[in-house]
This record gives sequence, C-alpha cells and structure tokens, in this order.
Amino acid sequence: MRLALFDLDGTLVDRASGLADAVAALCHDHGYGPEIEQWLLRELADRAERADFVRLRATFGLGESAEHLWRVYVDRMAASVTCRPAVLSSLGRLRECGWSVGVATNGASDIQRAKVRATGLADLVDGIAASGDIDVRKPDPRLFELAAARCGTQLSGGDWMTGDNPETDIQGGHRAGLRTIWVEGRAWPEGLTVPHHSVTDVSLAVDYLLAHSSV
Repeated sequence: MRLALFDLDGTLVDRASGLADAVAALCHDHGYGPEIEQWLLRELADRAERADFVRLRATFGLGESAEHLWRVYVDRMAASVTCRPAVLSSLGRLRECGWSVGVATNGASDIQRAKVRATGLADLVDGIAASGDIDVRKPDPRLFELAAARCGTQLSGGDWMTGDNPETDIQGGHRAGLRTIWVEGRAWPEGLTVPHHSVTDVSLAVDYLLAHSSV
C-alpha cells in the first residue's frame, strides 16, 4: 500500500477564510470591539495556540479565562473552516485505489482534529499527526514519521507529501525521504530543493498520484 500525506491548512482546508469568520463570531459572542478583532486576525494569521489567548487576555484585561477563549475559538474555527467537495471526492478516489491517506500538520492537536472532524475529512484519512502531539513541527522528519505510523505503516521512498508551504511541507518532505507535490500559491524561496511536481489545486495532486501510481 502506498502512502500519501497531506498538509491540512491551506492545502486540504481553507483556513484563511475560516479564520476571519471564527474571529468575527468569537468577538460578536463576547461583545469585543474592532481593536480586539484586528489583534486576533493579526496574531493568529499563521497559527493559533492556547498561549495566544493568554496574551490576548493580558493585553486587553479581559475577564474571560484564556482556556474559555481558546475553547470558543476552537469551536468557532471548526464551524467556519471548509473543505471543498471536490477535495473530499478526490481523497475518496485515492483510498479506493488502495492508497493510505494521512495528514501531517503543524498546530495544536485539539484544533487540528476539530477541523478534520468538522469538514468530513475524518472519514477519508487513515491517520493524523499534529505538531502538538509530540511538540515537533514540520519540517522535522519526525512529524512525517509519526503520520505514517498513525496510518499503520512506515515511510518509504515511494511515498508522497503534498502541501502549500515550501519550507515546512516540501523541504520537510524531502528531508523525510518523500516525493513531494507543491500546491502553488506562495512565492517559492530561492535556494530550496524544487518539488517533484507542482499543481494549482490539491485535487490535481490526487489526479497526478493516481496517474503515476506505478512510478
């Protein structure tokens, strides 16, 4: 069985639009003004952790606990993030063709798994490894190794990693001995090893994997 690992945010799910909706909902629920909303959008632009809400509470002198705010954020983010039907369908085809599908993602364990459950991805992936599980972040090869283990296998030279981040996904995949597919969108930094293939949409990455299953 061949293994296909995927990044979560920006690859399988649309975190950017989900973030704006989740922050707006959190602020509306608690009566927070635009200053706090803009702070959250800025500070959580790349990732979100419990510690961010400790800083939020201290910065604005909020009465709600950091743990409460984090839990509300997790719930609102799970409700806001989306995975397009075409992506879900593509992953289903990949599994039907005998591939094992895993997620290797940076981020807190609870929020990443909440996204996977809420978007319908939970039924289409065999294993998930989040950096919060072992306090190791991509591009560290250990996170890819954990993702493979969660899928019930070990990494091999014929396995693939697909993601949108050149450093964490593509270079990390190379360091783990994986073939890589880059989902274009960000600028490609100079000096990095190029991916084995590039696509404009993750569904096209699945098409490529299916077409090259014997490679």
